[in-house]
Amino acid sequence: MMDLNYITEDLIKSVGQFLPETALIITFLVAMMADILFKRSKHLTGYIAMAGLVIAGFLLYHQTGVNFKGFANMLVIDAFGQFMKYIVLLSSLIIIIFSFYSDELHAAHSRLGEYYTLIIGMTFGMMLLVGSSNLIMIYLAIETMSISSYILAGYTKEVKRASEASLKYVIFGAVSSGIMVYGISIMFGLTGSLNLFDINQYLASHQVDHLPLLISGLLIVAGFGYKISAVPFHFWTPDVYEGAPITITAYLSVASKAAGFAVMLRFFKTTFFGADQLLDGTWHLLGSINWHYVVAALAILTMTLGNLVALWQSNMKRMLAYSSIAHAGYLLMAVSVMNDGGVSAVLIYFFFYMLMNLGAFFVVQLVSNKLHTEDIEAYSGLGYRSPLIGVALTIFLISLTGLPPTAGFIGKLYVFTSVIDAGYYWLAVVGVLNSVVSLYYYVKVIRNMYLRDIESKEDKLVFSPSAIVIVFVLAVPTLIFGMYFTPIVEWANFSMNIFIGN
Repeated sequence: MMDLNYITEDLIKSVGQFLPETALIITFLVAMMADILFKRSKHLTGYIAMAGLVIAGFLLYHQTGVNFKGFANMLVIDAFGQFMKYIVLLSSLIIIIFSFYSDELHAAHSRLGEYYTLIIGMTFGMMLLVGSSNLIMIYLAIETMSISSYILAGYTKEVKRASEASLKYVIFGAVSSGIMVYGISIMFGLTGSLNLFDINQYLASHQVDHLPLLISGLLIVAGFGYKISAVPFHFWTPDVYEGAPITITAYLSVASKAAGFAVMLRFFKTTFFGADQLLDGTWHLLGSINWHYVVAALAILTMTLGNLVALWQSNMKRMLAYSSIAHAGYLLMAVSVMNDGGVSAVLIYFFFYMLMNLGAFFVVQLVSNKLHTEDIEAYSGLGYRSPLIGVALTIFLISLTGLPPTAGFIGKLYVFTSVIDAGYYWLAVVGVLNSVVSLYYYVKVIRNMYLRDIESKEDKLVFSPSAIVIVFVLAVPTLIFGMYFTPIVEWANFSMNIFIGN
C-alpha cells in the first residue's frame, strides 16, 4: 500500500525544485493572454517571453549545487542539467532578440504573439527533457517540445518551402516517436520498469538477454538521434532548416540539439553504467553490449556525411544545416568515450557552439533581409560592402572550422583530448580528417566575401547599429574564449557529474 504522507512530502519538495519550469508555464499563460488582449502590439509578447526567460534563469541559478530526484524519480535536478538548461534558456533569449530583426517573420505576420508563445512552450519541453529520468517522461518531454517546433518550422505558412518543411518535420517526428516508443516497450518488458534508476539496478543484479536489450537500446537511441540530427536519422534536417524561418533554424540547431544530447548522456549514464566509478571518472559498463563502439560508429557516419554533403551546397542555410549535422558527429565522439571527461568536453563544446552558430545564422538573417536570398554567391564582395559584418562572419566560420584563436578551436581541442585520453586514436584521426574537409566549405564563403566581385564594393550594405552590436556581442566572446577559456572549462568540470542518486 502506498504511503500517502510520503507521496505528499515528495510532491511538495518536487514542486519547490520545479520553480524554473513553473516560471515558464506562467510566462506561457501570461504571453497567451497578452496576445489576446493587446492585439495591436506586435512585440509585447516577445518582451514578456524575454522577461520570463530571465526569471527562469534567476531561479535556475538558485539550484546551484542541488542534487535532487523529484516527482517519484521522474525528474532530476543536478549540475549537469543546470548547465544544459542555461544553454537552452540563453539560446531562447537570443532567438527572441533575433526575431525582432527578422523581415521574413514581419512580412508574413502582422502579429507574432503565437510565435513567441510557442518558443516558450518549446523551451519548457526542452527543460523537462534535460532533467528526465523516466522513459515515459522522456517521451512526453520530446513530444512537448516537438509540437511547438513543428508549428514554428512552418510559421511563415505563405512560403511554400516552409509548409513543406513543417510537413516533413511532422512525418519524420512521428516515425521517430513510434520507433522510440517501441524500444521503450521492449525495455519495460525486459526490466519491468520505466524508471532509469530502477532499470540500472535490474541490469546490475539480473542476467538479461543481450539481443532484445541491444534492440531496445538502439530504438531508444534512434529517438535521440532524430533530435540531434545524427546519421541515419538526419533526413529531415536539411529541408526543415532550409524551409523554416532563419530564427527557428538557428534555434533548432542549438537548443534542440542541446536537449537531445543532454537526455542521451543521462540515458546512457543512468541506465547502462554502474553507480560506482573510479577516481579518474571512468564509468563501469553493465552487461556485455559495448555502447562505446555503437556511439562511435554513429559519430563517424554523422560527421563524415555532414561534411561531405555540405561541400556541394549552394544555399547558406542548407550548408549550415549539414554543418550542424557534422558538429553533432564531433559531439558524439565525446559521448562515445562515456566518462566524465567526455561529458565535460560536450559541455564546453556546446557553450562555444551556441555562440558561433547563432552568430553565423544571425548574419545570414541580416544579409537575407537586404538581398532577399540565401545563396552563397550573394555573399560575393560582402567583406567590402559591409566590412563589420564580413569580419564577424569570418570569425564565426573560422570558429566553426575549429581554427585558433577562436572558441571553436578550444571546443574541438577538448573533444579530441577526451577521445585520445580514452585510447580511441582512430576516432580522433577520423575527426581531424573531417575538420579538414569542413575547412573547404567554410572558406568558400570567406573567399566569396573577399575575393569575388570586388568591383561591387561601392554598393554598400547598411545595417542598423543595434544589429551590428548584437553580431559583435556574439563575435567578441567567440574570440575572447579562444584565448581565455578557463571560466567555461571550470564551469563544465563542475557540471560534468551526472547525478545517479544513492
